[in-house]
Amino acid sequence: MSNLLHHFHIPVMGTGHSVDTAIRVAPFGIDSVISLVDDLLLERIRKHYAALFDLPYTAIKRHEEDGRAKRIREYLNTVHDVVAIKFEAIKALPFFQENDKQKYFEMLPDDSELKKSYLHLLTLTDNVEKVKLSKELTAKMLPGSIDVNIMVKLDKVNHTPKGELLPDEQSDAKAAMRGFATSKLHASMIFSAGINQTLYTYMSKYKDFYRDASGYVKKKIIIKISDFRSALIQGKFLAKKGLEVYEFRVESGLNCGGHAFASNGQLLPTLMKEISEKRHQLPAQFFRGIKSYFEKNDLPLHESAATHEPLVTVQGGIGTHGEVERLTADYGVDLTGWASPFLLVPEATPIDDTTREQLRDADISQFYLSQASPLGVPFNNFYISKSEQWRRERIEKGTAGSPCPKKFLVSNTEFTEMPICTASTEYQKLKLEQIAESSLSEAEKQRQTTRVYVKSCICDHLGNGALVDLDIAKESRSPQSICPGPNTAWFTKFYTLKEMIDHIYGRTESLVPAERPHMYAKELEMYVDYYQNEVDNMTAGQIKELGSFHKNLLEGIEYVNSIAQTKAYKDENLASIPATAEANKVKLQHAFESYQAKTAAFQAEQD
Repeated sequence: MSNLLHHFHIPVMGTGHSVDTAIRVAPFGIDSVISLVDDLLLERIRKHYAALFDLPYTAIKRHEEDGRAKRIREYLNTVHDVVAIKFEAIKALPFFQENDKQKYFEMLPDDSELKKSYLHLLTLTDNVEKVKLSKELTAKMLPGSIDVNIMVKLDKVNHTPKGELLPDEQSDAKAAMRGFATSKLHASMIFSAGINQTLYTYMSKYKDFYRDASGYVKKKIIIKISDFRSALIQGKFLAKKGLEVYEFRVESGLNCGGHAFASNGQLLPTLMKEISEKRHQLPAQFFRGIKSYFEKNDLPLHESAATHEPLVTVQGGIGTHGEVERLTADYGVDLTGWASPFLLVPEATPIDDTTREQLRDADISQFYLSQASPLGVPFNNFYISKSEQWRRERIEKGTAGSPCPKKFLVSNTEFTEMPICTASTEYQKLKLEQIAESSLSEAEKQRQTTRVYVKSCICDHLGNGALVDLDIAKESRSPQSICPGPNTAWFTKFYTLKEMIDHIYGRTESLVPAERPHMYAKELEMYVDYYQNEVDNMTAGQIKELGSFHKNLLEGIEYVNSIAQTKAYKDENLASIPATAEANKVKLQHAFESYQAKTAAFQAEQD
């Protein structure tokens, strides 16, 4: 459970890039997030850590009854136990020596009362006082939270090996939730990628998500949101079930890693402005629903529920402490999330050496927003990854697509009764045959063929880097995919955990060059490029949507420009915004003119 020792957290990074991050950083009081998509990956890594720390291990077979929930529960329990072992070892270390206990306290933010007491300890000369304060400080040490993430859209129904439909509670997301709900963790469940009302309703079956008699919530709820309306809708729905939102986590729609869920042209500062102005409305609205639920069910409600206010945190493209100060000062954010920079911190993330070296040496052109995901959602990709090389080689050999070993992203029923994945060899073979036999022009055939080939086996490949790093799998047989945000390009070395945290808190010289564009400048550039691509491929059904997108984006650029006129914080490159804004307003105007021409053509066809 988050103890707010730090002012940042490490968000989820793919299925594998933060899979054991908690084991690495929670003993130092740092919160991080594990993806629950790939239970088969979790099982392999559980076996590794059980052996490493001499913990009991019994394999849970792939088709064992309720196997997905069991694998997730046992992995989270193993992480809990390993973190406890490592944390207690740090607590047992002496003060006044260069060791991990010193590192624990030195990495705390400077305004931390715990750190202030630690610094006071270092000045003491009286041995009695030293011993007394040392014991007090050790007793106050806490581990970081082992939080988990569910992409709510990944909730496919499942079948037995004989093809028989399993009950609804065996769907992927519900099984993942059940694994977390029945684990020993005191932590947070993060819901991302939309709203799943049946999943939220299912959550109400587990008492750990509710306040107990003392007011304590063992398993807290965090919702990733795109705007204030999303926070209000989801918070009120959960409140009707008596459930409280602990935190709303806002992420840039495009300037992030992993899947990118673009807003309707609204830039992050615009969204944060509305949220900051209206967040005070949320607690009272939520409490009404929560109180009503407890009264209807004749349950006692602890008085602390009446004063609970959800935290608001933000992530996506943050690269300097100055940008953190901007977000805190302008919008009152409680915490920030730092993901992609930690890909270059071996102490924090499990990534194979080859991929990490590629990230260190890559320039900005290697990071791009792709259509690689079988989900049909834009996906931040890395052009030179081993997975992308593997995909291109299979196309050249005439064996395009993946064998689809895990089937987490199966959803297409265009050619089959049972869903298959658009990145699979089976689907791509059928689709390419359909395109070849069609009466489409050669140019259109080529365009559609390219759209087929671009899909990648991310549900398997995103976990391979962790397996290689932990010596569980061989690099030559495990194509590694990675999904960094473009911010990664400005971090060009390998860093220690302390170096990265000192950078986050602005305690040392910045790790990124002064010319790195401001996170707001990069985001608006990405949104203009995204709009241009949408216009290039627009249909008649997108006329209203893209018109609204243009209006929102234009207003957002003007708002960001106004921010650029204020005084910059240390290491905050506000000067990069005006030039970026002007250049992209020209690009946006050209894209809008194309939109207008296409709109006129569509309307002429209807007439």
